[in-house]
Amino acid sequence: MVSMKDIAEKCNVSIATVSKAINNYSDIGGETKSLVLQTASEMGYLPNSSARALKTKRSYNLGVLFVDQGMSGLTHDYFNHVLEGFRKKSQEKGYDITFAIGKNSGRRMNYYEHCRYRGVDGVVAACVDFYSEEVQELVRSDIPLVTIDHVCDGRIAVMSNNALGMERLLEYVYSQGHRKIAYVYGDDTTVTKTRLSSFYRTARSLGLNIPDDYMRPSLYRNADRAAEQTAFLLDLPDPPTCILYPDDYSAFGGFNEIRSRGMHIPDDISIAGYDGILAARILEPKLTTMCQDTEAIGRLAAEKLIELIEYPRTAIIDRFTVDGVLFKGTSVKELRQ
Repeated sequence: MVSMKDIAEKCNVSIATVSKAINNYSDIGGETKSLVLQTASEMGYLPNSSARALKTKRSYNLGVLFVDQGMSGLTHDYFNHVLEGFRKKSQEKGYDITFAIGKNSGRRMNYYEHCRYRGVDGVVAACVDFYSEEVQELVRSDIPLVTIDHVCDGRIAVMSNNALGMERLLEYVYSQGHRKIAYVYGDDTTVTKTRLSSFYRTARSLGLNIPDDYMRPSLYRNADRAAEQTAFLLDLPDPPTCILYPDDYSAFGGFNEIRSRGMHIPDDISIAGYDGILAARILEPKLTTMCQDTEAIGRLAAEKLIELIEYPRTAIIDRFTVDGVLFKGTSVKELRQ
């Protein structure tokens, strides 16, 4: 294995000079730095991560805490793209990622213990039960932490702009002439609360009357539950002309229930989803949906976490939002008033 000493001898410089060049120190001449880096590359030099950790007091490893209720793992339609954006930006900045859940010697560790065991420099948390004691222990710890789609006091949060997204989605459905609009909403989370508030606020500004029966609780990514609530809405004496769903996967459940009754979308009833997953935008009719910029959310979370690790005194503890884009699709019919 090539060492710094080998490179120093090849370049006829000191080991300290090689170290400064490789670690991008400023107190070294440009020509010397270029020579050292080129020689290191030609000789196949690879820095030792353990040695770097001892020197910098960092592992250059970021923990990922991701445990969705549906146990879909990395096949999750929304968060897999968020985590991919996080991974890309982390690697660009020289960090690796480790999932902060697992066992050691057959004993399951809690999240905090696992993060300490792996020696991660910081953690991003997404799609977990943020109210559980296990997660709260991590939130209260001194480990740098960024949350996605949830706000914790004293921690950086990166959010999709759910308030603006719901506003734009409802305004579009309204612009198509719909006045009887139902909403099948998701689990009791920060995201759901934000969307519900935005839905009611936007409805009020548009002069819409939303009957209580039009507001149906469901679960995220649960097609069966969404189908049940769709059936309830269709059986009402005065059913809605358009149904909004908490996510595109749930909308598929509504889609199936509507089709099973011999009804057609959007001729007999209109529907709209949320997230903008690929399948929703290629089926027929193409689903009207609010496309969240998942990769941008992941990249921003990585940027904020690394900033918190490297510049803890100047990092801003705040909530950062990423706007989505409305995909109009063809599942919302234009009604003539």
